[in-house]
Amino acid sequence: MPTEVLCLMNMMVEDELKDDEDYEDILEDIREECSKYGIVRSLEVPRPIPGVEVSGIGKVFVEFATCADCQKAQAALTGRKFANRTVVTSYYDVDRYHQRQF
Repeated sequence: MPTEVLCLMNMMVEDELKDDEDYEDILEDIREECSKYGIVRSLEVPRPIPGVEVSGIGKVFVEFATCADCQKAQAALTGRKFANRTVVTSYYDVDRYHQRQF
C-alpha cells in the first residue's frame, strides 16, 4: 500500500557511507533526484557507527509531502541505475520511519 515514505535499496554498500564527503554527496544526489517528483520533506540514509549495530544500512528512506509524490518517485526510480546498481523500491510505514525503525 502506498505511503509518503519510499525506501530505496541496492544503491550503495556500507563502505560508501563511511566517508563524510562521500556521504554528503550521496545525500545531495538523492535529494536532487527525488525532488523531481515532488517535495521531499526529509531524507534518511543510516550510516555505520563503530561498535554499534545500526539497522537499515545501505537503504535510503525518502519522505515526500504527499502519497501521490511518493508514487511518482516510486514509478520513476524502480529499476533505475545508481552507481551501476539497479534500484529496488518499496513503500515504508510512516510511523516506523518517524520512530527511526529502519
